[in-house]
Amino acid sequence: MVEREMWTFFYESYMNFDVLSEVQYMPKKWEVARLPGFQILIRPRATLVRPDQHSVYGIVATGTHAELCRLYLHARDVLGETYLPEAVLTETDDGKFRPALCYICPEMTPRAATNDYVDRIVISARKYGFPSWYIQHLESFRP
Repeated sequence: MVEREMWTFFYESYMNFDVLSEVQYMPKKWEVARLPGFQILIRPRATLVRPDQHSVYGIVATGTHAELCRLYLHARDVLGETYLPEAVLTETDDGKFRPALCYICPEMTPRAATNDYVDRIVISARKYGFPSWYIQHLESFRP
């Protein structure tokens, strides 16, 4: 039986394919995308909040329920944060709207991020050509 794939928006270290490979997950398809109406916070892990004047950059990628379950069990068991799926509407670089799942940590005790964690996000942000103002925002979470 072939598992159905769905689009998922990644904005945190999971947009880094080296990180995804740690749980044997490699998306078959992916695109750079933006999620309006949200803002990224990193303290110590990335999550999203909902001010109406911001956008978050990331990628939308395909994955099966099994792959996503494995990925977010890793986030809970190894990174110590629980992320829950929500339905969102992303906009790709070429202007297409794509519905996707987005995993958000609803409760996180605020504390400083590590440079290593921020690096995993910033390296991908530069690779994907995110705006310089957005990369500066990501860099602002360094300890």
